[in-house]
Amino acid sequence: MSSEIEKQKASPTEELKFKKANSALLWIVAVILVLVAAVGNIYFKDQFAAFVRVPVMAVLLLLALAAAAFTNQGTTARTFLKESRIELRKIIWPTRQEASQTTLIVMGVTVVVSLVLWGLDSLIVSLINFITNLRF
Repeated sequence: MSSEIEKQKASPTEELKFKKANSALLWIVAVILVLVAAVGNIYFKDQFAAFVRVPVMAVLLLLALAAAAFTNQGTTARTFLKESRIELRKIIWPTRQEASQTTLIVMGVTVVVSLVLWGLDSLIVSLINFITNLRF
């Protein structure tokens, strides 16, 4: 009896082939849904008002997104998004006061550096003016 169960189980290579074929089929469905939404929107531009076409197009695009989400790449993307949300919760965000103080410091340093650069520019122009006897 155990040999019968082992025979019924798919081998890992067969399972991988099935997943790849399933993923390819889902990608084809997703692309077709996007194309139907785009072409349908253009084709039915004169027959239907925008308030009818936009929801239909949105539903088709959501179905395409759902189909793409169940592909191998979509599953990887969903896992990545879940893990990134977990990491976002772990971040210690600055308080409003810290953010305001940092912004003021950056603005102050920007003003100081711009004044220094303006001064250096004026000095170089004066030096060139002195050497060449030109008036600016």
